[in-house]
Amino acid sequence: MKTRHKRLLFISLAVVALVAAVLLVMNAFRDNLVFFFSPSEVAAGKAPATGTFRLGGLVMTGSVQKGPAPLELRFTVTDLSKEMRVHYTGSLPDLFREGQGVVAEGRLGPDGEFQASTILAKHDEKYMPPEVAQALKKSGAAQPAATP
Repeated sequence: MKTRHKRLLFISLAVVALVAAVLLVMNAFRDNLVFFFSPSEVAAGKAPATGTFRLGGLVMTGSVQKGPAPLELRFTVTDLSKEMRVHYTGSLPDLFREGQGVVAEGRLGPDGEFQASTILAKHDEKYMPPEVAQALKKSGAAQPAATP
């Protein structure tokens, strides 16, 4: 084999290896992406029916109900336009309360209820997760203190 052919073979193999590595990295990123949706977007069918996503909005006042299990909880998240029931089992953040911003990560259950695996709550009176603030702005219901 000539030197020129060896060099061409080496370059070809390097390009194939680089493309394979990029494809593996892109696949890993795609599997780890978690998108944010408001209750209005979920109701419109924009959220994945089978995948994991984040649901954000305000915890509706009077909607928090403790379940039969010790750490089981159901509550409603709203963007002041649409509402979505959330089921969560686990310990809640200390700042979780009715009327406050929340982001829940999980998936839609077969009954249409959001099955949360993680709950994130805001950390002070002036801060709200940016996604929640934007969703509230889109629905026209943003409060002055609710923007970041």
